[in-house]
Amino acid sequence: MSEDTDRLLEATTALIPPLLTALEALEHASRHLHPINIAGLAASAAERRQPLVDGLAAFESVEWPERLQRFASYSGEAALHAIQALEGLTGAAGLDNPALGAYRALGKLSRATEALYPVSAMLPAVSRYFVHPDHRDDDSLAGKLASADPGRDEVGIVHSGNRTDQRGGFSVYVPEYYSGEPCPLIVALHGGSGHGRPFLWTWLRDARSRGTILVSPSSRAATWSLMGPDIDSPNLDAMVEQVKANWNVDEERVLLTGISDGGTFCYLSGLRDDAPVTHLAPCAASFHPMLLEAASRSRLDGLPVYLVHGALDWMFPVEVAQTARDALSAAGAEVVYREIEDLSHAYPREENDRIIDWLNG
Repeated sequence: MSEDTDRLLEATTALIPPLLTALEALEHASRHLHPINIAGLAASAAERRQPLVDGLAAFESVEWPERLQRFASYSGEAALHAIQALEGLTGAAGLDNPALGAYRALGKLSRATEALYPVSAMLPAVSRYFVHPDHRDDDSLAGKLASADPGRDEVGIVHSGNRTDQRGGFSVYVPEYYSGEPCPLIVALHGGSGHGRPFLWTWLRDARSRGTILVSPSSRAATWSLMGPDIDSPNLDAMVEQVKANWNVDEERVLLTGISDGGTFCYLSGLRDDAPVTHLAPCAASFHPMLLEAASRSRLDGLPVYLVHGALDWMFPVEVAQTARDALSAAGAEVVYREIEDLSHAYPREENDRIIDWLNG
């Protein structure tokens, strides 16, 4: 029995550390993705591949007992997705369209993360990975996570009509230690051609660390209703109401945030007088002053807005965000403006913890 246990521990040690290292490398690549950076990111990805391949081979070489089959299955699936992401990113530099290849490769990151998440309830090292780095030494949080029951129906991740082949559904995450106390709510909108299910992972670590309920919807069409009839706002409103009906939401702290098209839709949907949100945090969004013409003075006056944009954004130049900052401030909104020097058209996950501080302030 001791020899069997030793083999299982060795197999786990062979896989989990290089898997977590690979995921962190892929997160770094996603954060720093820019056409001029792809060659360097590809080279870094290549360095992470072989240790993970070797670790997976060692992990799969042992016979896992029935009681650990779920652990073995989830961990192995996560490793396979991570390897595919690393290989895709490594090869992106040689493609005719390297940026597109890199974006496609990094799509595997969310699949790896989703596969691995159940292991957070089984292995402390994985649970620690799913905590914001600044909160990993928080003994109070660690204790709440360790004592939480992830099997409760009202906590964890729930997908409602939100398979990746479906549109208009949503995914919700409720921290496993949720106790019924009022919690802030974050509604996070994916970018154009995106989907809410993978975008959930952009925010889950932070929601888990800060006791925040998270909703990640999918647009009804390929992107949000930026032109033509607004078919998405009624859907978002219904989602928020459904979450409020099932969990105790702090009515004073309901955030609408999003990246790219999702950030632009934050303005379109969130500036409505009857929008069920109290704060806006668009990132890498487009903006035109005409967006404010449809908003009432009472809605804009004192509205908290946390605006994030990259100085290197190649899709929406940073001057767009500067215009938004000035126009919103002149209209009476309370604007926090974050212009990030090394950020391209990508999501800066390091801002999430600051945004939650601001939301709770």
